[in-house]
Amino acid sequence: MFGIKFIKFDSMTYVMQYKHGTIKREGKGLSFYYYSPTSSITAIPLGSRDIQFIFNEATKDFQTVTIQGQITYKIENPKQLADSLDFTLNNNHRYKEDNFEKLNQRLNNEAQTSTSSFIQGLTLKEALRSAKLISEKINDGLKSSNSTKILGVEVLGVDVLAVSATPEMAKALETETRESLQKEADKAIYERRNFAVEQERKIKESELNTEIAVQEKKKQINEKQAEIKINDAENERKLREMKIMADVSIEEQKTKLIEMQVENEKKLADSKGYTLDKTLKPYKEIDWKTLMALNSNKMSALDNIAFAFRELAENSEKIGTLNITPDFLETVIANQKGNKR
Repeated sequence: MFGIKFIKFDSMTYVMQYKHGTIKREGKGLSFYYYSPTSSITAIPLGSRDIQFIFNEATKDFQTVTIQGQITYKIENPKQLADSLDFTLNNNHRYKEDNFEKLNQRLNNEAQTSTSSFIQGLTLKEALRSAKLISEKINDGLKSSNSTKILGVEVLGVDVLAVSATPEMAKALETETRESLQKEADKAIYERRNFAVEQERKIKESELNTEIAVQEKKKQINEKQAEIKINDAENERKLREMKIMADVSIEEQKTKLIEMQVENEKKLADSKGYTLDKTLKPYKEIDWKTLMALNSNKMSALDNIAFAFRELAENSEKIGTLNITPDFLETVIANQKGNKR
């Protein structure tokens, strides 16, 4: 009524009432009456806001990448923002909607400017893997930007959600990656097979080494057995030699003994011969007839007959005829036997 109005704001809105070009009141969550013909009211929301950004950049190898993310900010100095953008309320108590669009666009521009030189220094593959670094670059660029300070905005955070190549390049990279992965898979298969072959070789080598060790041990055993046999043969030979030497010694002793016995018997025979010779020597020169006469008491009739026959034989040229019948001899022999009985 008569141009006097009442207005009320919430606690998240910073309000400045201008009257005749000067600030009459300001603050958050104000409610007051004012005279509309002479007053203008500026209202700036203070809550944090999220804006989405998406822009394209060229990499070092002249490939286009699309960077997509989000910036979170809040109004730190509403007076500075009010000096840069018009947040004056109209008669319906509304401010221009395109103010925040302008603010968002300026922040997007600063973000793109902050990351442009960094992206141009990277290759496509490096850029696709640098989302976190790009976030840090945008965040640092916005906080150090004069435009951001003039707008009275505080950047709370920057998140790069995606860094992507063009569809054609993405497909090419996908193919390259797939081929690379296939190569790595083939390499892994090759290495696994090679490892299996190597293990098989080691197993065979170990088996051969074991076989060699076994054969070497057998060789040592055979050599030891041969050495034992040689030693046994040598000992047996020595024993045989010792036995032969003992036999030879015994035979030599026997030979000496026989020689001694022969020598002794020879000496004994010589002694006996000498004794006999000396014993019979006196009889050698005596006539046998004398000897027979000396031994007549021991002679039999047959002996006398034999001597008689000898005498006859010696004097056979003097005898003409002599008959000796078998009956005579038989009678003499029978008588001799009867006398013996």
